Amino acid sequence: QVQLVESGGGLVQVGDSLRLSCAASGLTFSMLQMAWFRQAPGKEREFVGAIRWSGGATYYADSVKGRFTISRDNAKNTIFLQMDSLRPEDTAKYYCAANTWCAGVGCNTEQYYNYWGQGTQVTVSS
Repeated sequence: QVQLVESGGGLVQVGDSLRLSCAASGLTFSMLQMAWFRQAPGKEREFVGAIRWSGGATYYADSVKGRFTISRDNAKNTIFLQMDSLRPEDTAKYYCAANTWCAGVGCNTEQYYNYWGQGTQVTVSS
């Protein structure tokens, strides 16, 4: 089992930056890829981006490409989501996810991830 705990959400203004963290514990050696998803009220959960645990390759949704950056600290089993130039449409609950069986750009929907955090709220006010 892998446990994921997100932190760093909050209320910010348009154009501000925010950094989310996701700390993994448990059987972290089994992880292949970790990702960020988000879900706005009344909408389906959507892929934001992902990072391969080995090698660190990153993949992003078009809606955040150039504004969001995912990084990792292997020693601390933690990934980060640096969000810059935030927009009102970025308002959502952000979830960290991990999987033990899929890695690569194609692993970009919920069904590829078997571990999830509890989520952290990000609100961008105009």
